[in-house]
Amino acid sequence: MDLEERLAWVGLSMVKGIGPARFRRLYAHFGRADAAWQAPLSALREAGLPPAVAAGLDKLRRAVDLHALWSRWQRQGIHVLTWEDAAYPHRLKVLEHAPPVLYVRGALQPEDDWAVAVVGTRKMTPYGHQVAEAVANLLAEHGVTVISGLARGVDAVAHRAALRAGGRTLAVLGSGVDWIYPPEHRRLAEDIVAQGALLSEYPPGTKPEASNFPPRNRIIAGLSLATVVVEAGRKSGALITAAFAAEQGREVFAVPGNIFVPQSEGTNWLLAQGARPLTAAEDVLTALDIALLPKRQAARKALPADPVEAKVLACLGPEPRHVDEISAQSGLPVAQVSATLALLELKGLAQAVGGMKYVAAL
Repeated sequence: MDLEERLAWVGLSMVKGIGPARFRRLYAHFGRADAAWQAPLSALREAGLPPAVAAGLDKLRRAVDLHALWSRWQRQGIHVLTWEDAAYPHRLKVLEHAPPVLYVRGALQPEDDWAVAVVGTRKMTPYGHQVAEAVANLLAEHGVTVISGLARGVDAVAHRAALRAGGRTLAVLGSGVDWIYPPEHRRLAEDIVAQGALLSEYPPGTKPEASNFPPRNRIIAGLSLATVVVEAGRKSGALITAAFAAEQGREVFAVPGNIFVPQSEGTNWLLAQGARPLTAAEDVLTALDIALLPKRQAARKALPADPVEAKVLACLGPEPRHVDEISAQSGLPVAQVSATLALLELKGLAQAVGGMKYVAAL
């Protein structure tokens, strides 16, 4: 992707009223993001953009210098990922409401495909602290990336436990990746950048407004194989993350708690709704077969994917895809796709589910 096209993705994603669904429609209509970004108002309206949103786009492109922003972000070590980039997290990309653009400080790694979210209340009990620390530590020791939201309480405990264990951790922010909230977590944020990454769908410079946090929870859940809710009040943001995880078809674990403390109201309610009870830190490893992770990682290193494998793998997600669909999307012959899928199965990256259909086995 050339720079002008990448900047157009950034510009469009900054327009109020253009979310993932409208971005997809614009991209399908114009064929390129820069064509949409430069289109006259009449063409934008013909593409189905409401007049107020089209006017907002026009006002923004007249006011913002995307090249100047890009230069600043480069100096700050901020990376921009789009749906079109191979480095965009695969597990998130397959979701309908995945953000078109992700801003990253730090580095995403292939092993981040194996990730578990550990979330909970800001006002945790000593019991919640103990559980969050034990779960995050065990996950990190087994090579699983720990994902949370950098908030006070359970989030911070989970990040710190993963770092102490020498593991990777990702923090998804409700602000720009250059605006750390709460401010006392700036040192923690820098430690995460060194051993993982900060991520946000909000452009650098975005302040941590309350309305930003519920939407970012879908990214925490979307990046993860499962979400563990340690402690949560009945109206906790952690329950929003759990709801997104369930909606996305991901596992939800809840830690049983004292029925007399408010910090357990949310987790006990999740259990009543059918969440998996977490009665030992090892429960997550068992349920997700994470014990097999070292073998899968070794297979990856022994058999590195070539460009053809990467192209086929990019077509796979949690929903079964027929070989013919994969061939059409990748532009590769069916015979080559079939042979490549066989190799990906050997590496533990793809799984046949019958009827010549495959899913990603990440």
